[in-house]
Amino acid sequence: MDKLHTAISLREAGKLEEAKTLLIDLVKEEPQNASIWYQLAWVHDAMGLEREAVPFYEKSLELGLVGKEREGALLGLGSTYRTLGMYDESKRIFEAAIKEFPERREFQVFYAMVQYNLKAYDKAMEILLKQLAETSTDEGIQSYKRAALFYSDKLDQVWN
Repeated sequence: MDKLHTAISLREAGKLEEAKTLLIDLVKEEPQNASIWYQLAWVHDAMGLEREAVPFYEKSLELGLVGKEREGALLGLGSTYRTLGMYDESKRIFEAAIKEFPERREFQVFYAMVQYNLKAYDKAMEILLKQLAETSTDEGIQSYKRAALFYSDKLDQVWN
């Protein structure tokens, strides 16, 4: 198993400090490897070191991270910006991610969170109601799917 896979296995096993040490060594050996930067960001996030994770996420994306790793880095960076109170940066990341990966609903959910933080409560609720109506397998929710979708952007409207 190569060193990167070993570091990922260590992270997955909860051996975060060991994974971090290995990844720091690896990034020195392969500074242009976007996957290493992404894993370094991820391990920092897992350790509760969100602020330190940001430049690693940014570097991984700058180096051209692709596929599932790119999706993960965009979600991680956007979420980390949000938890740090960097709401405009978070919003920008999630809007770009939604445009790039429109089929990935998790971006919509995290985007709703940042809309809430920006006090766009109506937008946040609209997004979440649509996601719930479109993805839930709950029989009760599905029986009112049309109503939930209809009202999702009319929450402040009063009907006479």
